[in-house]
Amino acid sequence: MHLNEERLIDDFQRPITYLRLSVTDRCNLRCVYCRPARSIAMLRHSEVLRHEEFLRLVRIAARLGVSKVRVTGGEPLVRRGVIDFLSALTEIQGLSDISLTTNGVMLKNHLSEIRNAGIRRLNISLDTLDSRKFHNITGFDRFDEVWEAILLAHEMGFSPIKINVVALKGINDAELADLAGLSFKYPFHVRFIEYMPVGSSITTFAQHLPVEKIMDRVQVLGRLIPVPHKASDGPADRFRFEGAMGQIGIIGAISHRFCHCCNRLRLTASGQLRPCLFSNNFLDIRAALRKGMLDEDLAEIFKAAVRMKPRNHQVETDRWHQVGAIMSSVGG
Repeated sequence: MHLNEERLIDDFQRPITYLRLSVTDRCNLRCVYCRPARSIAMLRHSEVLRHEEFLRLVRIAARLGVSKVRVTGGEPLVRRGVIDFLSALTEIQGLSDISLTTNGVMLKNHLSEIRNAGIRRLNISLDTLDSRKFHNITGFDRFDEVWEAILLAHEMGFSPIKINVVALKGINDAELADLAGLSFKYPFHVRFIEYMPVGSSITTFAQHLPVEKIMDRVQVLGRLIPVPHKASDGPADRFRFEGAMGQIGIIGAISHRFCHCCNRLRLTASGQLRPCLFSNNFLDIRAALRKGMLDEDLAEIFKAAVRMKPRNHQVETDRWHQVGAIMSSVGG
């Protein structure tokens, strides 16, 4: 079977080369910016794409020009069999960049397996260096496990290790400089992310900290030197401090939106193919998959999802509203 060599290019001439896989909607933390304000039902086992279904869809996407895949959740490490799934991903022809995003709680005990599976790139969420504040943000006292996992991953040669920090006014903004300071001691990429209004989390616009305010808090450590952008880079504007081993990334999806260079689709655990994080539009590829459609037919669904990508998202700081999807189900 040979798919058409047509590549995924949207109506605004943006090549789509990046697929984020949310392999589960379950998580072992309850972070304030992700936790729904009200209880929601988790997906039933039958509603979640099986590993082989994910792999089939990724193979199709790779033949359509997708070269970068990030495995997310929820928390991907809570899903049974995810290590074997990661290993199978690395064998898919055409993929050149496969990475894992995790909250780090279970990471330490799985690092050797993850490395043996062929994964070298990690994104680890860490919004504070204060264990008490970690408990307040995540709902659990697990800071030590996460920090130990980060240091062990560094010792084992994982690279790059990206530390994802959601910047929240009145919650962790006073220590953004401390987090940025990690880049002096370690070759980490410390990435500060604007809070994004996805789902009915208990955080609100009152906690939103725009890029300019994030920069003000970080630059007390010194001048940020821009790092040239590469074609394979994600949405972060990258910088470094003089003499630092690592880098600083700033992701301003709201105040400095990067829609003009968006190159991604999202595939959720329930089989929703979503063209934009800030939109409620999606195509149900699970239904097509389980009806026995051919790869060529599933490829057409990928193409249709790409045609649904908007020129820009409609979330603005002066027109604030929540997007209906739950962050833990779409992979951020």
